[in-house]
Amino acid sequence: MLSAYVPLFRVPGALRFIAGTALSRVGGSMFGVAIIVMLSERRGSFGLAGAISAVGVGTLAVAGPFIGRLIDKHGQRRIALPFIVSSAIFGTSAAVLSIVNAPVWTIFVAYALSAVLPEPGPMSRARWAHIYRDDADQLHTAMSFEQVADEGSFVIGPVVAVLVSTLWFPEAGLLIAELLFTVGMVAFLTATATEPPVVAHENRPAGLAIRWPGLMLVATALTMTGVIFGSNEVIAVAFADARGNTGFSSVVLGGFALGSTLAGIVFGSRKFNSTLSRRLLLAAAGMFVLEAPAFFMSDLWPLAVVMFVAGSATAPMLITSLSLAQVLVPKAMVTEGMAVAITGILIGISGGAAVGGWAIEAWGAQRAYAVPILAGAAALAIIVARFRHVQRAELAASAEA
Repeated sequence: MLSAYVPLFRVPGALRFIAGTALSRVGGSMFGVAIIVMLSERRGSFGLAGAISAVGVGTLAVAGPFIGRLIDKHGQRRIALPFIVSSAIFGTSAAVLSIVNAPVWTIFVAYALSAVLPEPGPMSRARWAHIYRDDADQLHTAMSFEQVADEGSFVIGPVVAVLVSTLWFPEAGLLIAELLFTVGMVAFLTATATEPPVVAHENRPAGLAIRWPGLMLVATALTMTGVIFGSNEVIAVAFADARGNTGFSSVVLGGFALGSTLAGIVFGSRKFNSTLSRRLLLAAAGMFVLEAPAFFMSDLWPLAVVMFVAGSATAPMLITSLSLAQVLVPKAMVTEGMAVAITGILIGISGGAAVGGWAIEAWGAQRAYAVPILAGAAALAIIVARFRHVQRAELAASAEA
């Protein structure tokens, strides 16, 4: 099974950018839970923590496609590096402001500005899309590897963020996240051998990537997927805190990510004859059905088991969605197109964190699991309603490629 991934590491220059994204992904996976633990510990409010987390993710959602478009036009290294430096400065400032007990609005502003950054996922996937532009099977394996790497980072990152923030001081998780993300992205950008070439301006399609048929549906379904992620994150912390063991939230979140990681490894090693659209429909159904039992869990270990199982549906959902986004847009818009799809996830995470925080304070942590369950139902309904539309768009785009 794992042998399917070996050819990826044999691509000249790939090891360097894979290592860079590995570090940046771990740092990025720490941001959400680090800010929640930091503010809930310092300020005593999960509602405030969820709101600031939502502002950061919302800012990233707005900035992502814009930065992705600039990268497609001018190149990864030229555009990404200044944003990475700026993000590190503002992210560190948010931690310092928390330490000195500065007014809440200053933390809002600093954390929001730190979120104006290039996303490693679309840039890394754009490299694989260029490397395997003529090999659909190997590209599927590469995209699956990307998702496995994403999910693997969420096994490690939240655990580290919670542990250092609870054992050392509340801001430690955010500071370490900034360090790992910055070092990883700089290493990634120095791997110039695998950077995709910039398409000449006269050969670029006019308009925005979002206008291409099917992409908006993918982004909308991913918004609901993001609500699941964002609400799961804040609810897990509150659920564990209510039972006197805040640190156990890292086990719950790590279990969810581990389930997704293992599913991604299996999914990526398989070859499929069905369309991406049909796989998307099946993955959305699994995501909804497997999350539903969380509403009935009242103890930590049973919840961790349920979330491990629920996580197994997320990697197929994300791998298929991002692969479909890459197919639906012209090659000159690959980074922007995948950034649009990921923006859907980020908007959902932002909304999910905020709504999840409100639901915790209104209903309690256990009943708050209604939020991710309803989001899963909405994602499935959206795909069912427009299934024929997105399948036609996929077939048309594949025929033109």
